[in-house]
Amino acid sequence: MGDFSIRDLFSSKKQLVGLDIGSSSLKLAEIERSGGGYVLNRYHQIPLPKGVVSEGTLSEPQILTKKIKELFELSGAKCRNVVTSLSGNSVISQKVTFLKMPPEELRVLIHDEASKYLPFDSMEDVSYDFQILGDNEFNPSQMDVMLVAAKSDIVDSYADAIKSAGLNAVIMDVDSFALETMYEENYDIGGDDEIIILVNIGASMTNINVLKNGGSVLTRDFTLGGEHINEELQQSMGLASLDEAERLKVGGVEGDAEAQSRFRESLLAASDQICSEIQRSVDYYRSTYGGAEIKAVFLSGGSARMPGLAEHLHERMNIKTEIINPFKKIVYNQKKFNATDIEKIGPSAAVCVGLALRRVGDK
Repeated sequence: MGDFSIRDLFSSKKQLVGLDIGSSSLKLAEIERSGGGYVLNRYHQIPLPKGVVSEGTLSEPQILTKKIKELFELSGAKCRNVVTSLSGNSVISQKVTFLKMPPEELRVLIHDEASKYLPFDSMEDVSYDFQILGDNEFNPSQMDVMLVAAKSDIVDSYADAIKSAGLNAVIMDVDSFALETMYEENYDIGGDDEIIILVNIGASMTNINVLKNGGSVLTRDFTLGGEHINEELQQSMGLASLDEAERLKVGGVEGDAEAQSRFRESLLAASDQICSEIQRSVDYYRSTYGGAEIKAVFLSGGSARMPGLAEHLHERMNIKTEIINPFKKIVYNQKKFNATDIEKIGPSAAVCVGLALRRVGDK
């Protein structure tokens, strides 16, 4: 399946549905163009049994197929063409500098000399794509290119599970780039040197994408997420279950100011390892790409609304940190949603929204 592109498969259909396959849930979003903007027409989410997807690898394809069918039936979605994504150990993205050349020549070069740029001895069993980012700022004869690659058997496992559910995997994206798509459609891109960091804290994986001038310059995934926070919180507070930890993590506790203060301390302690990894990524970017000011960090994912998290990261890194709104410039179908629904969906929908915004032929 060497011709199966990571980011841009081919289809005659333009309408697509975003399908976010996480380790703990499946999410579906259908977004339609309306005039000069977008309308959320459909959104649905169901839990996914633990172990079906682990660190980006599909372990139980039959169960995934069954749950995808269930998701589409519950949502009422009729479109059979989907955009989904990979993350974690299943995909590699890397920024590389090349001498300027046409895309056709670049594709041949990457294929023939893969081991120079990616950790694969051969590209024969690898699905890959690239995006030319523009001229290299230090050498005008060179260009910066983002390479994305995954083992074909991993890509095929997802595509086959989706096909078995009666659907077509039209585009295979990457979680970090789906965040970028969502951000670009909802937020205004600033000046030439604007640097934004997108952080998506999923159930078992955190995705980081550093954007400069509106384009990705660094991505990183690490295998810590909301489930880790729940485990730490359950242990530190002696809670009966992980479900209770999840409820408290987002909803907080009742009681006087002192009780709430103690809970916040426990919560931030439970998230300390994830916060450290986020800060490590920021420090790595600064040391590698220079000390230009980072304008903001935007948090998404189910744990983004954890009480005190954004404020804690702001104090820790001295960077403005806020929760992202994936519907900032996307209106919703008022026959199907109300403001409370949209608030509930919130930042946990960020990747799915980015997927649903993709169109065949875009980059």
